[in-house]
Amino acid sequence: MAKRNKLLKIIINVFLLLVVLISLFPLISLIISSFRPASELLRNGITLSIDFESFSLNNYRYIFTEGGQYWTWYLNSLIVTALTIVLSLFFSSMVGYAMAVYDFKLRNFLFLILVFIIMVPFEILMLPLYQLMTNLGLIDTYTGIILPSIVAANAVFFFRQYALGLPTELMDAARIDGSTEYGIFFKIMMPLMAPSFAAMAILQGLFSWNNFVWPLLVVRSSDMFTLPVGLQTLLTPYENNYDVLISGSIMTILPIVILFLAFQKFFVAGLTSGGVKG
Repeated sequence: MAKRNKLLKIIINVFLLLVVLISLFPLISLIISSFRPASELLRNGITLSIDFESFSLNNYRYIFTEGGQYWTWYLNSLIVTALTIVLSLFFSSMVGYAMAVYDFKLRNFLFLILVFIIMVPFEILMLPLYQLMTNLGLIDTYTGIILPSIVAANAVFFFRQYALGLPTELMDAARIDGSTEYGIFFKIMMPLMAPSFAAMAILQGLFSWNNFVWPLLVVRSSDMFTLPVGLQTLLTPYENNYDVLISGSIMTILPIVILFLAFQKFFVAGLTSGGVKG
């Protein structure tokens, strides 16, 4: 029986290793292709074949020495993503927390509206949002890019579900001690919600960093482009900079990897707790 269990464990590990390798295939091929010149990419495409004679650091050298516009886009994406994460976590957590722990009129009705908003595709809301940004004079600004994501419906729903499992006895004890409602949230409940904050930081950061459609609508000048929009401009009918595009895409992965490594300790706990409580 022990030998059978050991053999079964080996088979499962080998199978999972194969799944991981298959999942990493696009990333590995992209990394290999980022060291190839554009002529070879156009001739052979993105493959796993390695030809050390054609490998060079020219693509990355160009990005770090002559890619001034690229780093402008990079900075724009960092600013937009950082502000989106901070503001979205702050406001969405407060709304979700209030919907979970306070009993007020129309609470269930507001929750139904929240669920309805989650089910509505963003493409349906794009034109009204664009008209609103135009009326507010926020086109081609950081505020215009960030504002629609400050209170995200999916983040509010997630925080609500997580807050439903918080011990309300702590709130009652804090009120007896004279704490305000804001003090209860920031000093007591927010530390308890740390796993949910970590999980949503990763999800909201990933969404904002990869967001293409909305920045494409509200941004006009190239100096305000985010990375997805800016990299898309490298492909034109007259010149296709696939070598710079691929190496630039590799560089865009780093912030998301760092963000995940920073919050991975709480990521799984936040998702599982928020998904089953309530």
